[in-house]
Amino acid sequence: MKIKKTLCLILVILFFNNIFALYVLSEEKKVEKEENIISTLNIDWWKELNDPILLDYIIKAIQCNHDLKLAGLKTEETRENKNLVRSKELPSVGIGAVPALYKLPGITNSSGLISLPLYVNYELDLFGKNRDKTKAMDKMYEIARLNEKAAYISVMSAVGSTYYNIVKLDKLISIQKQIITVRKQIYDLTKLCNEEGIISTADTVSANKAYLKANTDIKDLEIAREKLFNMLMVLTGKTPDNSACLERISFDDLKKNKEIPGFINSDVIQNRPDYAAAEKLIEKTGIDIKAAKKEFLPIINILGLLSFNSTEYFSKMNWTNSLGILGGGAILPLFSGGAKVANLKIHKNKYNQAIENYKKVALTSIQEINDALCELKLDNEKYLKTLEIYNAEKQDYKYSSLKFKEGIISNLDLLQKKEVLLITEKSAVVENADYFINQISLYKAVAGAQI
Repeated sequence: MKIKKTLCLILVILFFNNIFALYVLSEEKKVEKEENIISTLNIDWWKELNDPILLDYIIKAIQCNHDLKLAGLKTEETRENKNLVRSKELPSVGIGAVPALYKLPGITNSSGLISLPLYVNYELDLFGKNRDKTKAMDKMYEIARLNEKAAYISVMSAVGSTYYNIVKLDKLISIQKQIITVRKQIYDLTKLCNEEGIISTADTVSANKAYLKANTDIKDLEIAREKLFNMLMVLTGKTPDNSACLERISFDDLKKNKEIPGFINSDVIQNRPDYAAAEKLIEKTGIDIKAAKKEFLPIINILGLLSFNSTEYFSKMNWTNSLGILGGGAILPLFSGGAKVANLKIHKNKYNQAIENYKKVALTSIQEINDALCELKLDNEKYLKTLEIYNAEKQDYKYSSLKFKEGIISNLDLLQKKEVLLITEKSAVVENADYFINQISLYKAVAGAQI
């Protein structure tokens, strides 16, 4: 009768602990479903750029980028570590088969024995120590998910910046080719004028140097673009082969569809994964301190054993030949060489580090947002000023063309005016492209928040 009660008690313990485990796991899945990382990235922000080619690259990066896959695997690893720690809250159950052959004193014959033990071992978490350790790992899992989100934002921003830099270089190379043509014409004219004694040799040498420099500059631009081609391929999870065939929008088709915000509320830093991760780290280290304090309390274990023993194999596996044990014990270590004290001090130190890290991240986040907004505003103002200069140069070149037709100025003077116009256009192109790149920098600084 006592064995039956023992078995029933063990089964009750197992039942309630399994119910608890299933509840915790269901809650975990619910949280993971609600906190889908992709849904927090504000993909609509990229759609508002009205560039389906760039949007396609962004989607490919989300699906195929190896850094993002690695970040996802690290999150999976943290989740399994969390499950590993959680297993300490549940009982361990085992069953075995122990066949044996024995001989008793005074008896010539040997006998056989088979035992089928079922055992349960459970650390009664009366003080919540194991639960605290599980909570700490829950925070680590949340931090891992936030780090994964940060990786997504970083990769998407890198794709956008690389793409716009390629578009910018396309335009710069096109203008540079025109500059080479103009400088070649200038050199040919100065060489001809030098032969006629109209222009000095020094002017001819200077024109030749400018022409050679233009050829060198275009090579630098082409090398930079080739590297960006390769970078974009890697970011989207592809090999750099035939990267020059990458599709992209024409620079002249770029349109500024986003307004520059007048200011950004500092509360937006709460959307940044590094800021949220710093908060979670404080919570995690605080829980670690609680768990470290509870290490000084007794460890309470409950042990249950139910074994069926028979000398005739399975023929007599009944309650008469069974053995049941239910026991418990409390252990309080009296001396551990100062290990528990040191462990507590370590966790307190980590807590202080987490607070300082949180303060640093908060200040750095605000700085990065302000820097990105400042660059966006000032670079746009700079572009507008350069655009005014470019329009003035266009008007000047137009008047110079009329003067050339009327014979007031020479062809050499007209070519030099065109060279100045093209150089000014290059500056306008760079600053116009910086507007789009700075928009992406602001998107990254606010972690995709709607502003």
